[in-house]
Amino acid sequence: MILTKAALAVAAMLPLASFAALGGAPSLGTTSHSLLRSAAAVATPAATAPYTVRESSDTDGVRIREYVSPGNVVFAVAWQGPVRPDMNALLGNYFQRAASAGAGHPRGTGPLIDRSGDFQIESVGRPGSFFGKALLPRLLPAHVRAEDIQ
Repeated sequence: MILTKAALAVAAMLPLASFAALGGAPSLGTTSHSLLRSAAAVATPAATAPYTVRESSDTDGVRIREYVSPGNVVFAVAWQGPVRPDMNALLGNYFQRAASAGAGHPRGTGPLIDRSGDFQIESVGRPGSFFGKALLPRLLPAHVRAEDIQ
């Protein structure tokens, strides 16, 4: 019992990761910084729809990028780091869809790739080097392609 109380006290003092769930409003954490990028710089010269990329790091050293539409909605997230991020927090309501897409693999093996319907995810890596992205194609700004999310 004492060990449990001590563990809870330590956990309460640790900094929390600052990122939003896919499909939600962007995070407002102090560890984030905003980089305004226009889709023109990413896609084609004719593109004019801007989006914002917010980057933060979680407590495990995973770099997380949120792609935010002009309507202030996270339409994509990307990650890279020594471990997988907290996928439940990162994907929000879409976590169960990602989990069911990976149900055919033994736990923790192989890449997780699902590009069906209104939710797409790619998660690959090995211990010490994981990366991936998840996006909602229906929310992509005009002239932004799934390949632009990195």
